[in-house]
Amino acid sequence: MDIRIEKTERAIKNAFIELRAKKPLEKMTVTELCRLACINKSTFYAHYEDIYALSDALEEALVQAVLSGISWDEMDTPENMDVFTKALCMAFLSNISLIRILFSGKEQGRLGNRLEEGIKEQIYQKYPKYRDDAEKSILFSYLIQGAYHAYLNNQDADTQTLVRVLAEVAGAIKTLY
Repeated sequence: MDIRIEKTERAIKNAFIELRAKKPLEKMTVTELCRLACINKSTFYAHYEDIYALSDALEEALVQAVLSGISWDEMDTPENMDVFTKALCMAFLSNISLIRILFSGKEQGRLGNRLEEGIKEQIYQKYPKYRDDAEKSILFSYLIQGAYHAYLNNQDADTQTLVRVLAEVAGAIKTLY
């Protein structure tokens, strides 16, 4: 990639994150983003359709960063969900600063849904027989969304306690599969 394009991309993303940390997505404008990034609007539109497309691209990159932080080899069997849950929590927490910015306010629920979609796809690639298994899909949804919402509602809990309890819950659910 051309270095100028790379610098422009970085300026746009940094300006977006700076603005997003201060205000909700629906209150952001391309004009203020361009001013902060020191670019003109036509440059922005050469890279993104609108502010929502930029947000979506950053959210997707963050979800992929969380997913790539998980050692999928540790989940050698679906029965190893406690080990997997611990790995997921650690991958999630290692990206927490950006998660809090990009998925704050009305966008908070989107992260749980995006993580669920990405994690299930990884599981189905590793275990194709589960793709059409409704019981497994429900179980995975429960574990993923449950862990996400347990985190959201208990952000004051220390990390060790949070990870330990979620892993214990996932381990206890082993009897269902």
